[in-house]
Parts: sequence; structure tokens; C-alpha cells
Amino acid sequence: MVSGMLTTPDEVRAKVRQVVHRTLGLERRGEAKPGSALVTERDVRDLPFGSDYEVAAGRLVTPLARQVAMDRHVRLVPAAQPGVPRREEEGRAPHSPSPTRQVVAIGADHGGYPLKEALKGYLREIGHDIVDCGTNSPEAVDYPDFALAVAELVAQGRAWRGILVDGAGIGSCMAANKVPGVRAALCHDQATALNSREHNDANVLTLGAGLTGESLARQIVKTWIETPFAAGRHARRVAKIVEIEHRFARKG
Repeated sequence: MVSGMLTTPDEVRAKVRQVVHRTLGLERRGEAKPGSALVTERDVRDLPFGSDYEVAAGRLVTPLARQVAMDRHVRLVPAAQPGVPRREEEGRAPHSPSPTRQVVAIGADHGGYPLKEALKGYLREIGHDIVDCGTNSPEAVDYPDFALAVAELVAQGRAWRGILVDGAGIGSCMAANKVPGVRAALCHDQATALNSREHNDANVLTLGAGLTGESLARQIVKTWIETPFAAGRHARRVAKIVEIEHRFARKG
């Protein structure tokens, strides 16, 4: 073995964990004991399918751990604390899992057109009505036009949710977030889709057709559509996002 090289998967994981702890500043706070600060894929990958995993206060769940948990239908639930109700007891936000026949606005530029067409069919399959804001061919167009069309429908309450697709998903996300009342999130896997809904109450989803295949896009859409906003402490944080938006709108 060459000195300093990592040769086994466990050595690689240990090194990654060390770097993450250092990046998060956990070593300086004396919190870098194995398993004390992070929930990793190793913590959840061998759990029974469909089981619950309690996450102690202060622990961070890595994106890969969330993905593995979702694949195994493992629920990551906050550990019980004395005097603190569980999330289920706190009450859910108004945005519950999708009721039947909700209207979803969808739009794309030329790069996202084929995926948009595929997702339209999928959304109808799972019981939603569609408002197609274009584009309607693979001819070159400008993504902000379609991002604005979808975002306005959502902001006005004429659509329950919005979905945008362009080459990378970044530009449409930026454009949609300029519309007051819109919280657009670029998601590239089920974990980010879940987080954007559960923590941020995102009402517009953006996807990058050049980075996300149709099968994964369907999984992302399903997770995003079906995940309710968790409310609780997250409601306070989303309210602060809205206040920032209102503050700058008043200045304008």
C-alpha cells in the first residue's frame, strides 16, 4: 500500500466523515465523535424496510442518508424530547399531500420540451389537471418567458403548484423566484425534492433536463407533489423569507 492512500471503503467513508465534520466546525465544538453529529447512509441502509429512525436533536442528516431512507421507505423522525411534542402532534400546515384533481402549471424552454411532454402525461396519470404554458416545440426560445408564465399562475392562485424544465433548471429557478409569492426550488433527486417541500414549502419545482432523466424526474415529481409542508419551526423560517420579499417589494 502506498503511504497516505485510502484503500478500503471504510477508510474512504471515515475520511469523508472527517472532512465533513471539519467543514461544519464540529471538531472545534467537541462534537466529532463517530455517529454523534451526522446521520449517514450507514445508519439507515440496514434498517428494516418501512421502519422509523429517530434523529436526535442537533444531528444532521446527509443527502445520501435521506436518499437511502427514501429508497427503503424509512421515516426519519425527530427523537422525542421531554415537553416537546412530536411533529405529528404540532399540526400540519395547510399544504397537505395532493388532493385530487389539483391544477399544476408546467412550462419549459426548448431544452426541457421533451421532458415536459413526458411529465404532462405522468401528472395526468397520478390525477392532476395540467395547464401547459409552453413551449410547444424544440425550436429555440427564452426560458424566462415560460418561467414567468408558470410563476404568475402559481402566485395568483390559479395553479396549485408549478413545474419548470430547462437545460439545467437554474435559469428558470432564478426567473420564477423574482415573482412575489413564488418559492421555486431546483431539485436533482428525491432528497432535495422532499426537503424543498418539507422545510421550505416550495410551490414551484425546477428540473434540468440535461441532468435528469425521465425516470428520475418522475420520482422527483412524485416526491415533491406528495410531500406536505412540515410547519412547526419551518413555518417561522418560511415567514422570514416572505418578509424579505415584502421588504424589498415595499422599497420598489
